[in-house]
Amino acid sequence: MAYEGILMGIGNPLLDISAVVDENFLQKYDLKLNNAIPAEEKHVPMYEEMANSSNVEYIAGGATQNSIKVAQWMLQIPGATSYIGCIGKDKFGEEMKKNSKLAGVNVHYYEDESAPTGTCAVCVVGGERSLVANLSAANCYKSEHLKRPENWALVEKAKYFYIAGFFLTVSPDSIELVAEHAAAHDKVFMMNLSAPFICEFFKDVQDKFLPYMDFVFGNETEARTFSKVHGWETENVEEIALKISRWPKASGTHKRITVITQGAGPVVVAEDGKVKKFPVILLPKEKIVDTNGAGNAFVGAFLSQLVQEKSIEDCVRAGCYAANVIIQRSGCTYPEKPDFN
Repeated sequence: MAYEGILMGIGNPLLDISAVVDENFLQKYDLKLNNAIPAEEKHVPMYEEMANSSNVEYIAGGATQNSIKVAQWMLQIPGATSYIGCIGKDKFGEEMKKNSKLAGVNVHYYEDESAPTGTCAVCVVGGERSLVANLSAANCYKSEHLKRPENWALVEKAKYFYIAGFFLTVSPDSIELVAEHAAAHDKVFMMNLSAPFICEFFKDVQDKFLPYMDFVFGNETEARTFSKVHGWETENVEEIALKISRWPKASGTHKRITVITQGAGPVVVAEDGKVKKFPVILLPKEKIVDTNGAGNAFVGAFLSQLVQEKSIEDCVRAGCYAANVIIQRSGCTYPEKPDFN
């Protein structure tokens, strides 16, 4: 099977500014652990404060880009993945290009002249993280870039598409182009619920694309928020996963499969009106460095098996393996080669 360019991601490329902080820091900036929010005015000084911290690290990130990089790492096939998003013409942008090339991903960034490369503050307390994204250039992505022949060629080539829900806030028309292409050509289109604020404040645009989604990923908090905003009156993750999987489809080629992770709890998979649960690999607390990127890594590794047409069991097993590797390291980083079979 030809794997070149088989998996394509579109999203918000962000440079993670990661630092270990304390409870006081979280309170000062009104942050909750295990949450992701867009930056507001009150968060602006935070980036400077973290940049001056002795333990600060800069890691190329952004949810979709992380997943695509992990898929590429798991596949170990040069150029199997491609990625599109918007960066600024600056030092952070150059850093991002270098990092993605090293990861083996075929990136086609749109470079914006007017805005700096987006950043994401990753505030780590006791191994758990709180994310605050300042999209900047990432917010400037335009579908005109996607339509350029050299970029649309990536869409034509890919058979699987993955877009985190965060991109709904940036370029719904780009998502629409890809979703419709996937439906028309029997390709696989996948999205992530991504964050409670997406499910809450971008409900209409999320609902618009749900019929196109062949796979829906998310975690338990996002699933419960999704249920709440849709008036489902259930907190039961298995029930919610089933309801999402039964949502009407835009094309009949593929059924919808819903995959919900629950931290240390089992992974819930809903398909064909049934729910399966898969245990994760448990780690003692002292081995957890930070949970940033665990969900992205799970999806990336899941996709690495999906594009090889492996079983859902194998996809979940790979996802759990990669998440386990990533939480023992800082940020969404990994060793040179995976040790998965």
